[in-house]
Amino acid sequence: MSTVDVETAAATGLEKPVGIGQPIGAGIVTALVGFTSSFAVVLAGLTAMGASSAQAASGLLAVCVTQGVGILLLSRRYRMPITLAWSTPGAALLASTGAVVGGWPAAVGAFVVTGVLIVVTGFWQRLGALIAAIPVEIAQAMLAGVLLPLCLAPMKALTVSPAVVVPVIVVWLVLQRFAARWAVLAAFAVAAAGAAIDIVVTHRHVELSAMVPRLEPTMPHWSWQALIGVAIPLYIVTMAAQNIPGTAVMSSFGYRVPWRSAMTVTGLGTILGAPAGGHAINLAAVSAALAAAPAAHPDPKRRWIAAATAGGCYLLLALASGALVTLAAAAPEGVLETVAGLALIATLAAALTAALTPVEHRSAAALTFLVAASGVTLLGVGAAFWALVAGLVVRWLLRAGG
Repeated sequence: MSTVDVETAAATGLEKPVGIGQPIGAGIVTALVGFTSSFAVVLAGLTAMGASSAQAASGLLAVCVTQGVGILLLSRRYRMPITLAWSTPGAALLASTGAVVGGWPAAVGAFVVTGVLIVVTGFWQRLGALIAAIPVEIAQAMLAGVLLPLCLAPMKALTVSPAVVVPVIVVWLVLQRFAARWAVLAAFAVAAAGAAIDIVVTHRHVELSAMVPRLEPTMPHWSWQALIGVAIPLYIVTMAAQNIPGTAVMSSFGYRVPWRSAMTVTGLGTILGAPAGGHAINLAAVSAALAAAPAAHPDPKRRWIAAATAGGCYLLLALASGALVTLAAAAPEGVLETVAGLALIATLAAALTAALTPVEHRSAAALTFLVAASGVTLLGVGAAFWALVAGLVVRWLLRAGG
C-alpha cells in the first residue's frame, strides 16, 4: 500500500486505529539515531576548538537541552513533527578548523554570533536568499573538504589502537549491509565495550565525579578571526546543509515548516547554549524523516507526538553527556575519532556527489574541496572560509571566461 493509500485509509477509517505507542516508539528511535550517530563529532569539534573535557561535556549537554526544548515548543505549538538537531556539519567544521585566535572563549563568541545570524535569517528574507544563492556545488565541496580529515581518522587509528578499532570498523561494515540505520549505534557500542575493557586491563583511573552532568559557563570573547573563520562558515554550513534540506524533507511529507518561528527558536537556542559550549542547533534533515514519515503514524496530524517524544528523549540523553566525555577521555587513542569518522562517511559521499556532478563547475568545486581539506590558516582565519572564497572566485572567473 502506498503512502497516499495509507493516509487515505487512515482518514476514512478503513485502516485499523493506531495507538499512541507507535509515534512514541518512532520518537525514541529518532532521538537515539540522532544522538548516537554524531555525538562523537560534536565532542571532536568542541575539543578541537580548545574546550576542556568538562567544557566539551557541557557543550554536549547544552545542545541536547536546547534542541530538546526547541522540539517540544515547535511540535506542540504547530502540531507538526518538527525535529531539531545539533549541527553535525558544523561540528565537523570546528574539528577541521582547530583552535582560533582567542582560544575557547573566542569560539564561544563565534557560536553566539552564529545564533544571531540564524535569528536574523528568519526575519530578513534577503539574508536567507543570499545563503540560498551560494551555488550548491561550492557549498557541498566546502563541506566535503571539511569532512575529509575526519573520515580519514579510522584509517589512522588502525595503526594506533588496532585491538579496539578493528572490531568497531568490522561491526560498522556488517551493519551497513543489513541494518544501516543502526550501524553507527552498534559501532559506538563496540567502541564503548572495547574502551571499558582497555580501561580495566590497563588499570586506568576513571573520575566518577566527572560523569555527573553539569554546565561549565564561559564568557564569550570577540575575535575577528573567530568571527570570519568560525561564525560565518558555521552559519553557512548550518543553513545550507541542515536548515534548507530540513525544510525540503518536511515538505516531502506534506508539512510546511513555519520558517520564522523555526529560525527564531533554533537561533535563540544557539545563543542561549553558546556560553555553556553549545555550537549550534538547527532543523533536523536526515532524522526528520523518522518522525515525519507514515511509519511514525498513519495520520499526519498525529505524528507530532513522535517529534515531542524525541524532544523529551534528548532531555534524558543530556544526562549522559558527562559519562560519555569521561569514557571518551579514558578510551584508547583514536577510538572517539573512529566513531566520528564512520558516522560522517555517508555525508561525505553525498557532499562529493553534489559537488562534482555539475560538469561545468567541477574545477571550481574541486578547488574548493582541496582548499577546505588542506586545513590551511591565513591571517588567523581557517580553511573553510578561504575555500568558499576561492571556489566562488574561480567559478566566477571560469564563467566569465566562457
